[in-house]
Formats: sequence, C-alpha cells, structure tokens
Amino acid sequence: MSIAKTASEHHHAHHFESPEKEFIASKEGVWLFLATEILMFGGLFVALTIFRGLYPEVFLKGATTVDWRMGALNTVVLIFSSLTMALGIHYFQKGDRQKAIISLAVTVLCGAVFMVVKYFEYSHKLHLGLAPAKFFTNPEMANIEHIKIYFGLYYTMTGLHGAHVLIGMGLISWILYRAIAKDEFGPKYFTPVEGVGLFWHIIDLIWIFLFPLFYLT
Repeated sequence: MSIAKTASEHHHAHHFESPEKEFIASKEGVWLFLATEILMFGGLFVALTIFRGLYPEVFLKGATTVDWRMGALNTVVLIFSSLTMALGIHYFQKGDRQKAIISLAVTVLCGAVFMVVKYFEYSHKLHLGLAPAKFFTNPEMANIEHIKIYFGLYYTMTGLHGAHVLIGMGLISWILYRAIAKDEFGPKYFTPVEGVGLFWHIIDLIWIFLFPLFYLT
C-alpha cells in the first residue's frame, strides 16, 4: 500500500524496489485502464460511422435539432480545462501548491459549466419529445424513418461522456481534498495527480470527436 505523508515525505509501497518503479507501474496501470476506455468509445464511434454511412439523410436531419453554439461553448470549456489540468500537474511538480490547487479548482469549475450546458441541451430536447427509443414523441420527426437511431446514439455517447466528466470532477475533487487537507503532493510525489490528469485529457479528446460528428454534420 502506498503511503504518502506530506509533499516532502513519500514512502513508496513495500512491493516496489524504488519510488521510480512505483511511478512507472502506476502510469502503466493508468494507461491500461485508459486503453479500455478508448476501446469502449471506439466501438461506439464505429457504430456511429456505420449508421452515418447507411442513413446520411437521417443524421443531417438529426443535426438540425442540436445547437452547435452550445456544443462549441462546451468544446472551448473542455479545451480550457485541459490547460488548467496540465497547469495543476505542472505546479505540483514545481512545488507551487497554491497555484496547483487553484488550477485544479478551475478545472472542476469548467466541468460543472460543461454539465450545466448539457443539462439545458437535454432539457430542451426532452421538452420537444426528442427522447431516445420508445420515449421519442416528437410529431415533426415521427415520420422520418430511422431517426431514433440518431437520438439513440446521441444520448448514449454524449450521456456516457457526461458520466465520465462527472467521474473526472469527482477524482479531481479527491485530489484537491488530499492536497488541501493533507498536503500530499509536491515535486517528489504527484502520481495520482498525473493519473487523474491523463483521464481528464482523454475525456476532453473524446469530446473533440463527438462535437463535429453530432453538431456539425
């Protein structure tokens, strides 16, 4: 079990020969986990590509129901959050605890802004009856064959992505708690911060692909 007392005092786990090997093993574990995430979203992107190819007119019609300005706003918010996440890691590595905490807090705030925008997007669509599967009740699109496929993929992929944003916010909040209450991170120990940072960057990267495929079709 890894023990971290303070930023200046970190004892690597007993089953590792050195802190360096502990750091390398931790990063490999994170990358292995991220590979499973990429495979999961990759399967959904393959399905999206196939159905876009089979029913291009359906996806063109479906894209008219989403607000690209909200999607663009969320894209800018997530790109900015990637910057603040990277700065948080950088400042911990440099020993500037205060700037690191501020950077991570801004990252969580960006995640909250993203979810608020998604809430308004979802609320508006559900109000219009543009819900997935059997809950679809929009009369204007009821006669468009296969339109439910578009909204099924839209809610599945953006909903799954939104869930990952919430998980990322929770993980960054956990890092903030450990940094503020226990002063665990610094130049000698920042492995959890970097691991969570990689997860957050993958979330941002996935959105970079989702935005044009659903909003700019």
